[in-house]
Amino acid sequence: MNDPVDVQEVFKILRPDECASLVQRLVFEGSEDDLRDGFVHLSTAAQAPGTAAKHFAGDADLWLLRLESASLRESLHWEESRGGALFPHLYRPIRFADVSWIRPLPRGEDGRHVFPAGVAWGDGA
Repeated sequence: MNDPVDVQEVFKILRPDECASLVQRLVFEGSEDDLRDGFVHLSTAAQAPGTAAKHFAGDADLWLLRLESASLRESLHWEESRGGALFPHLYRPIRFADVSWIRPLPRGEDGRHVFPAGVAWGDGA
């Protein structure tokens, strides 16, 4: 693992069809953006709300995946992205076995997605 950041968990936001595909096929190759860029875009807990706001603002019925950084090993790379921050990029598909949990990501009354405890707005948002 190319890990200059001490982060134990990373997150992936999926649209309903993407989550269904992961559950049915036990593997997720990536979104259109992921496939275009050649890696699966992930976020830290602090970055995930900003990712949702920027890339999924109008989307409902989203799902949030939690993955253990250590289980991704050499395929996880930290690279500069939005605002110069280091973001986790996975250079292989997500396997169902990589996923610690999957939770719905509803939108609150203010229109922002409501994240589970421990995943909140932070410096990386």
